[in-house]
Amino acid sequence: MTMTIGLPHFLVVAAILFTIGVAGIIFNRRNVIVLLMSIELILLATNINFVAFSVHQNNLIGQVFAFIVLTVAARKLRLAWRYWLFSSVIAATSPSAASHR
Repeated sequence: MTMTIGLPHFLVVAAILFTIGVAGIIFNRRNVIVLLMSIELILLATNINFVAFSVHQNNLIGQVFAFIVLTVAARKLRLAWRYWLFSSVIAATSPSAASHR
């Protein structure tokens, strides 16, 4: 018995990832890093849909859109890196951090 992975399987995985990403945004509003990871899950779900439908319809348009989404995700990663870097520098140079040394 052989089982092939078809379009419905990819759509279910993408729906689960999208739901987890939306739940992360709804239930966590204070931590910026978790919000950015939730957005990353949503972008990953859209990429899975783009590529799955592209393969299903035998065209490359969905794969081109997936590449565009990857560039958006890379920009978002750069934004997260800047946020982490500047928040750690500010925390290290704040007067309250100096008083605890």
